[in-house]
Amino acid sequence: MNDSAASSLLRFIRDEIPLARAMDLELLAHDDDRLVLRAPLAPNVNDKGCAFGGSLVSLMTLAGWGLVELALRRHDQDCDVFVGESTVRYLQPVWADFFAEARLAPDADWTVFFDTLQARGKARIEVACQVPGTDGRPAATLAARFVAKRRD
Repeated sequence: MNDSAASSLLRFIRDEIPLARAMDLELLAHDDDRLVLRAPLAPNVNDKGCAFGGSLVSLMTLAGWGLVELALRRHDQDCDVFVGESTVRYLQPVWADFFAEARLAPDADWTVFFDTLQARGKARIEVACQVPGTDGRPAATLAARFVAKRRD
């Protein structure tokens, strides 16, 4: 995936989703298999001084959604993408700027996803996201199923 596609997606997210703009999201890293978004602590802080849980889950959800959206754009597929189901776990507080990394879940496969999309006009794929803690263990995780539905 090229930098312009990922940068364009981030601009779209910031322009079209007011929450993402308020969170002050940044693109940290990307390739065909992962997307990493970063958020500063200051606009995402809670009353205890650590990252707000809603910001953690929002960042992970946006990273997962963005991973799927970029794959669709690479394959010239015009689809609406939404999260169909997700489970979040909060494992430890986050006291500094943070990032969320999204990857396909271990059993997920882009080929199956795109074959299904081609045959049915919609498909779903499992994505695993995490916000790493300062000790290397996850601070939060999100297991999500994203659904893509062709717009035509």
